Amino acid sequence: MAHTAKLFGLVYKSLANKEIDFDSDSLKVMLCTSAYTPNQDTHQYTSSVTNEVAGPGYTAGGVALANVTVTYDPALNALVLDADDVSWPTSTLTARHAIVYDDTPATNKPLIGYVTFESDISSTAAPFQIVWNASGIVRLTAS
Repeated sequence: MAHTAKLFGLVYKSLANKEIDFDSDSLKVMLCTSAYTPNQDTHQYTSSVTNEVAGPGYTAGGVALANVTVTYDPALNALVLDADDVSWPTSTLTARHAIVYDDTPATNKPLIGYVTFESDISSTAAPFQIVWNASGIVRLTAS
């Protein structure tokens, strides 16, 4: 399946304002239905995200990313954010988007990026898993 992954444009503003710390903050991924339309240019915080999925085996707010790493790839002049794949082991849900965000701030939880699946993906009392790209979840490249 072909999925589309993008950064929220205002992630750069959140990074510059020290609202996100990839090394120490708790990063999470939540799932949303097709009724949510990510706006790359105006959505900065989770308060802009609507239509989060609900169902057995899914907790509102999503799951924490485990084993987060931040590395620099000198061959590509890129900062790489990566983490373990995520799973909702026994879930019943239908999702179209995966939203990565910083859960550490008490309010104004900054959005980082999102994946829009090619079509709705469902699970019925079964695992729902996201396997991140082998080159990382986020790559910030200096040109």
